[in-house]
Amino acid sequence: MMLHADRALPLSRRALLGAGAAALALPGIARAQSWPSRPITLVVGFPPGGQTDFAARIVQQGMAAALGQPVVVENRGGAGGNIGTEYVVRARPDGYTLLAANSSAMAINPHTFPNMAVDPMDLVSCGLALKSSLMLCVHPSVPAKTLPEFVEWVKAQKGGVDYGTPAAGSMSHCAMELFRSRIGKPEMQDVPYRGSGPAMQDFIAGRFSAMFDAASVVAPYVKAGQVRGILVTGEQRAPAFPDVPTAAEQGLQDFLITSWIGISAPKNTPPEIVSRINAALNQALKDPAVSGRITEQGDEPGGGSIEEYDRRVRNDHKLWGEVVRANNITAG
Repeated sequence: MMLHADRALPLSRRALLGAGAAALALPGIARAQSWPSRPITLVVGFPPGGQTDFAARIVQQGMAAALGQPVVVENRGGAGGNIGTEYVVRARPDGYTLLAANSSAMAINPHTFPNMAVDPMDLVSCGLALKSSLMLCVHPSVPAKTLPEFVEWVKAQKGGVDYGTPAAGSMSHCAMELFRSRIGKPEMQDVPYRGSGPAMQDFIAGRFSAMFDAASVVAPYVKAGQVRGILVTGEQRAPAFPDVPTAAEQGLQDFLITSWIGISAPKNTPPEIVSRINAALNQALKDPAVSGRITEQGDEPGGGSIEEYDRRVRNDHKLWGEVVRANNITAG
């Protein structure tokens, strides 16, 4: 009997240790399984009116329906999206604070802000909301209607040409500097703003002559004749703007630029929660009303797997790092 008891003791200890480990893991599992039990905040690192704000608000209701809890969009603009990004990077990894991740803030800012307090690449990728070609637009006072005419006009302007950007070091800024380097580096000066919305208002007012921005931002102004589209940066013409040719169609080859908006979460967010966010986003994008609004604005609906979105984030991070270094672009 004693020998039997001695042999049984190690088994009892292993069982006890196993039960203890299971008990420690249980709270995390329970949180993931019960998520969400309250509203979710989707942070936008830019003021209302820009592409990121548009993307967040267009998937907001569909995601809320899929998750069974409200999704509240919160604008925390400033520093080219860094204020909102930093807020989410530092948030609790519980799935209740998410970022509407803008391609500029994620893939460009780490290269143009040398003293960033956080690294956006620490965020966990959840899914792609939309993607978009950029459009080069000019104010109606500019006589050019084609790319060759615009290049000729820019080079003829004594004192250079002012162009607007949503922020210094943004994708719009990097795109224009890359464009400028491709057409012989004529004199052009950046006029930075705090978001696409404020920039577009001054653009319409004629305070600068040209601007690159996402199709969803410029769409209503192009359709209203308040600005004129010169080219799109995609491989094909945007369905919403069939009369605006691509750069390649007008002789500027290998000038392909895509902006995107996705959803990212703080590091260490449980994988089960990340998967549910991805599923909710995909479900929202399957709604014809949602995908239709995205398409009619000139963008393309996102969707797809977490892995596909994560590859896009990391590939663009590398690409724009090369562009920033080659053109000595800085923020601020």
